Amino acid sequence: MTEEIKKPLKKPRGKACVLEGKCIACGARCQSSCPVDAIEMNEAGEPVINPDKCIGCVKCVKVCPAQAIEMFFTPEEQKILDEILKQGAPAVEEMDEEAASLAKKLAAYRGVWVFIEQTEGEAAKVSWELLGKGKELAAALGVELSAVVIGENVEHLCREAFAYGAVKAYLMDAPVFHYYRTESYLRGINHLIDKYKPEIILMGATGLGRDLAGAVATVVGTGLTADCTGLAIDDKRNLMQTRPAFGGNIMATIMCDKFRPQMATVRPHVMPMAEHKPGATGEIIRETCPVREEDILVKVLEIISDKKKDQVDVAGADFIVSGGRGMMGKENFAMLQELANELGGVVGASRSAVDAGWMPQERQVGQTGKTVRPKIYIACGISGAIQHLVGMQDSDVIIAINRDKEAPIFEVATYGIVGDLFQIVPAFTNLLREMKAAKGSK
Repeated sequence: MTEEIKKPLKKPRGKACVLEGKCIACGARCQSSCPVDAIEMNEAGEPVINPDKCIGCVKCVKVCPAQAIEMFFTPEEQKILDEILKQGAPAVEEMDEEAASLAKKLAAYRGVWVFIEQTEGEAAKVSWELLGKGKELAAALGVELSAVVIGENVEHLCREAFAYGAVKAYLMDAPVFHYYRTESYLRGINHLIDKYKPEIILMGATGLGRDLAGAVATVVGTGLTADCTGLAIDDKRNLMQTRPAFGGNIMATIMCDKFRPQMATVRPHVMPMAEHKPGATGEIIRETCPVREEDILVKVLEIISDKKKDQVDVAGADFIVSGGRGMMGKENFAMLQELANELGGVVGASRSAVDAGWMPQERQVGQTGKTVRPKIYIACGISGAIQHLVGMQDSDVIIAINRDKEAPIFEVATYGIVGDLFQIVPAFTNLLREMKAAKGSK
């Protein structure tokens, strides 16, 4: 009597499906990974999977950083899977050679770096802001926070970086770095990256920072996310970089999970200023300069400052009175200036007011203007498009004045006033004047 030989059960592949509420709109990574074009993206940047096209290859499941996609099996397929498990199938698949190689490559990079931007020995404030966020990221990863200081006679910035939370400072101090030039700084920072292999590099989204970050990312061959408004670490040591996308209509979280270092730029005033601890110490690692002056084609002949004596620093103001399309005309901004004068603040504007020619571009607040964090932000006649909210939503107190009670600005406002700004703003100004007069008469 011959014994019947059972054929091994073929494992069903199933169909991919999206879990509701888990997608983070990472930038269509699942769509680009699908070999059969079974995934389309909706207006919100979320995937829509066509089950008739899906072949169950699991590539979209593996590439999703938020575990928002899983495989769905019919009752018949689930029954086969249960049977396979009973037959002793392995619970965990072995890591393939490609994945093992990638894991080994990523493991060689450790540490969080913040590039300290400086001009004539004076650091940009955004560098200290980034040290605060860098400290949080380093703690989440269990690594050290380091500052990168490049320039001439700038060792004092290393000690200042320690006061803002850095425990190490990589210093390149040489005459060739006295003025910022893309090629010299690029060679200097790439030398440091090749030697010490940082996991994350943060730079300010300033003119200098944007120029240098793009050049470094290109030469190193890694990803760069610009103008981030949020940074965090996932459970796989990836830097979750949040920024406005699709013209500011959604917030996308972007990750660079196959390349290192992970690089991001952040605008000034987006992150809170790091705590300053005078007297804090750390380790200064002095590196020899790998750049010779004769190798740099660009020479700085003269520095001409473009700072105007009457230019207003909207980004650094504690009190801002901003006007939008509801101001109806350029002449009406004089009313806002009167209120700003009483508060000791400045006048800002939305993009629509700037585009209309009512205010200069340097006064613009928002995604394509300045990011601000004042103590009080008064929005007059501003509806609250996401592009504007990105630039001012972290203000300590937001007061919104608008005729439309459904205006999006009220969703982020601390206090909202529905009414005619042409009556409310002068009333505010007069009240402040009366309060000051009463205080002065005592």
